[in-house]
Amino acid sequence: MKLGPVELPALAVPRLGLAAFRRRLVVHLAFLLLALATIGLVLTVLKDQKQRSYQRYAQGFRQSLSEIVLQLRHPSGQLALLNPEMGTGDAQGQAPVMLPFSAIDFDDQNKAQRAVEMAGCGLRWPDGASLCVAIGSNAFAGSFVYVVGGLDLPLLQGRVRGALDIHTVHRARVTLALRGQSQTWIAPFEATGNAGAGPQRGRLAGFVETGPGAELERKSRPVREFRGWLWRDDASGRGFYAIRLPVESWREALFKRSLPIWPPEDLGRTRVRVELLGPSADSSAPAPVLFDSARPGASLALSLDRLGAGLQPGETLRIDKLPTAQLATPQTIAERRGPELSEQALPWLIPLIRRLPVEGVGEDQGRWLNAHDVVTTPSGRYQLTLRGDLRSLDRQLALEARPLAWLASAMLAAIALAWLLVELGLIRRIAVLTRRAAAVSYNMQDPRAEQRIGELDVADLRGSDELGILAGGLADLLQRVKDGLRREQLRAERERDMWHAVGHEIMSPLQSLMLLHGAPDDPSHRYVQRMQQAVKVLYGSAPPSEALASANLHPEALDLVAFCSEVAANAHYAGIDNVTFDSLLPAPQLVRAEAYALEDAVTHVLRNAQRYRVSGTPIALTLQAAEHSQPGMVVLGIRNQGPPIDPVLLDRIFEYGVSDVDPQANGERRGQGLFVAKTYLSKMDGSIQARNLPDGVVFELSLRTVAAAG
Repeated sequence: MKLGPVELPALAVPRLGLAAFRRRLVVHLAFLLLALATIGLVLTVLKDQKQRSYQRYAQGFRQSLSEIVLQLRHPSGQLALLNPEMGTGDAQGQAPVMLPFSAIDFDDQNKAQRAVEMAGCGLRWPDGASLCVAIGSNAFAGSFVYVVGGLDLPLLQGRVRGALDIHTVHRARVTLALRGQSQTWIAPFEATGNAGAGPQRGRLAGFVETGPGAELERKSRPVREFRGWLWRDDASGRGFYAIRLPVESWREALFKRSLPIWPPEDLGRTRVRVELLGPSADSSAPAPVLFDSARPGASLALSLDRLGAGLQPGETLRIDKLPTAQLATPQTIAERRGPELSEQALPWLIPLIRRLPVEGVGEDQGRWLNAHDVVTTPSGRYQLTLRGDLRSLDRQLALEARPLAWLASAMLAAIALAWLLVELGLIRRIAVLTRRAAAVSYNMQDPRAEQRIGELDVADLRGSDELGILAGGLADLLQRVKDGLRREQLRAERERDMWHAVGHEIMSPLQSLMLLHGAPDDPSHRYVQRMQQAVKVLYGSAPPSEALASANLHPEALDLVAFCSEVAANAHYAGIDNVTFDSLLPAPQLVRAEAYALEDAVTHVLRNAQRYRVSGTPIALTLQAAEHSQPGMVVLGIRNQGPPIDPVLLDRIFEYGVSDVDPQANGERRGQGLFVAKTYLSKMDGSIQARNLPDGVVFELSLRTVAAAG
């Protein structure tokens, strides 16, 4: 009975104390302190930046409100306060705005132009044209609508007083739409003073337009309250006009109540359209339009919307009109917010910054700052409330601190990478070497130390550094011990392999002798049987792979056609019946081979085919030339009908010990016959391979011809 090696339990590793890992803990603690120092440095810088940012913002917050108040106390700012909803107009014209002063001196060009520019009243078009449609702040100043504007004009053509045909002169058409009704005035230019070269000046006499024609009605008179002037500078070609429009419905409303309402309630629904027309050659042709206030493209000079552009992110400006005789409670007329931050900060950085303490800012008052002021205008008092959100500073600081955060992240990543390299490349190897060295010392006390030492290995820790040299020295010492133990085991195994190889080679001819001397009365039968039994005893000791690999062959010229014919004819003596041979090559076919070794290889393949062929079917030997990819080679095919070989085993069946034999077959087939065939053929400069066919298997033995070998 053959016993396997005794199984040993896993190597025992002694429990090491804390002192064995003290250096390792020191290194880990150093990396941890370095990471904490980096985080502390970043937090300190962020806290300092937050403190400075809060201080700067608190100092500039009141100054921001003061600047806004100065803007609103200026006439242009008061105009924006008085008209919080003023716009650029629509297709019907513009809505009049309320001026911060009672009236405009429209008869004087300089005064009218200065008043409009100071108040910031006016629309601007891309071609340089401007227009201001406004009313005064005092209801008893006449309830007029003032139209003041400028544009580039050619040389003006004036009307002769009393002339009815006006198609050859410059003129203005003004349309007032109020309470569902509209009224249109046509005002031709009437020059005054010198009509020659130089600056031009004249009045615009307003007539009520009665039809689409370019002629005035006979006996028509200018509207008394309609007053207008037109100036043109000859050097620049710039024209300027100022018109006063009477609104009878507003004047009548002043005397119906004890306390007039000003501005009128329907001021926002009132529309004024201004058109400047040039002269035309034909009275029936339409007059060229030099300017039309209903055209698009206008922009406001100043409005409350522009105040929001100067606010910081998170700030809110609210404007409330304080109670007056006409207003019982405060009324919010405008509320503007600062712009939103366009960029997104790192999401984890904002909560971190908000948790940083700031000196002088408590938890309960740490978010909002408030400032108040009052602006007085002709129509009342307005309270301004500026509110700042300190959290917006945290978001701004988070945006500014992104480079610092990325730098800190890179430093922490470098620290982590350095720790990982030290841990994996040095500390862990030290720990492994420490445990294995302790295991070597501990397990050498075992009674079976010669078996234990074979399980120890530290070769994976070798290297060119100090630790690798130390591990290499220990590995070399262990290897010397292992080699000494293994040397004794190999000596015994070689002796068994030698007897095994000899027994295997003798077994094949002994089987043929058993068939020749198989009769019981044959005197040689008993001795041949005893020889076979003795070889079986030697055969069962070890695999013959090393003995076969070291065997020496002497190939020579061999007629393969005659050889195959003889093998097929004598195969029945080896117990293999029904073997046929067919050659596609002419005889003789000389190949480089040794007859006995080739016969042994062919016999092993025939025995394999005999074992798996379908009962009663022949084993066919065919001889043919190799494919073009193998010039100078001939192929001996051995084909049988039977089950195919598992595709996984097609390349492995020629390895030693590979067989599909049942483990209960008492070791009669050890998977070495095909190994012998492959070994012998390779020594004769040949090869062997197996292929599955639809009805069986074919083994192809390739041999080199003598001519190709020479």
